Amino acid sequence: MIFRRALQREFAQTAAAVFVALFAILISSVLIRLLGQAAGGRVPADAVLALIGFGALAQLPTVLTLTLFIAILMSLSRSYRDSEMVVWFASGVPLTAWIAPVLLFTLPLVVVVGAGSLFLAPWSQQKSAEYRELLDSRDDTQRVAPGVFRESAGAQRVFFVELGAGEDGRVGNVFVSEDTADGQLVVIASAAGYLRSDDEGRRFVVLEKGRRYDGRAGTPQYRVMEFERYEVQIEQKAAASPPSRARAQPTAVLMAQADARSLGELLGRVGAPITALLLGLMAIPLSFVNPRAGRASNLLVAVLVYLLYSNAISVFQSWVSQGKVGFVAGLLLPHLAVLGALALMFHKRLAVSPFWRRRV
Repeated sequence: MIFRRALQREFAQTAAAVFVALFAILISSVLIRLLGQAAGGRVPADAVLALIGFGALAQLPTVLTLTLFIAILMSLSRSYRDSEMVVWFASGVPLTAWIAPVLLFTLPLVVVVGAGSLFLAPWSQQKSAEYRELLDSRDDTQRVAPGVFRESAGAQRVFFVELGAGEDGRVGNVFVSEDTADGQLVVIASAAGYLRSDDEGRRFVVLEKGRRYDGRAGTPQYRVMEFERYEVQIEQKAAASPPSRARAQPTAVLMAQADARSLGELLGRVGAPITALLLGLMAIPLSFVNPRAGRASNLLVAVLVYLLYSNAISVFQSWVSQGKVGFVAGLLLPHLAVLGALALMFHKRLAVSPFWRRRV
């Protein structure tokens, strides 16, 4: 009981610290990417927080898998460095005795990883796609940001507002450049503007005290008009349907479709909890620390193992999506290979001498 309680407590404390660190790194990377898109006008500034939440939920199974692997590895490696393993081995506790405590800690997280991979991640991907489509379906007036040149949804109009809307909803120093279908260039500059709606719900942009320049680029033929009031009706855009990406499809839909693309995505979702379970067990033999080799040698090997494992799953997922490999073979082969490597690692740590060096 002392042995199991000590391990469970250390696993939980290390996992909490690792999860906070990995989640902070994930949020930072997503935030940097979205802020770059917001600065370029591809994502509205008010949508950054929502997209960060959807992105974090989509990557939660991967973060939990890494948390599980690193927490067990670091805890057992510390036991090797502090000679606690020597004490446990001298007390008659073999290396295989760590399997039961590790499974006791791993199985609840494996269930969470499976639920996140099968249900939570697809839901977040679908909601993120729907939210992006909703943002893209907004009219051009909702894309205005003070001090930023913005392009319209159809890429035919560029507009700029120097001063943002105040309490009265008016903006100052408006600039609009538009390419017409016949190759004409229209430039409008006004001192102020605002939005209004009529009784039928139609929306209009009203510009005041400005000029309009009509002409063709590269020629001196331009027409200049001055106006006190310039009013343009805004065309309401219909909401676009979200794209039917495999990553955003519910698991039940993928199982019902059962085509190559759906099966490839389903392979990755089903394989996520299996990956977490095998990595948790693999951390037991990988945690061995040789004082002569340095403290970080096993961590480097563990990182290499995780990269090879995840890349192998991605390769088989791609092959299943392309129809080169069947679903059952693509699902089992990488995990069986890791299971065989896990058995060899345990044999290496338990056997006095490797079987290939024994003499009959």
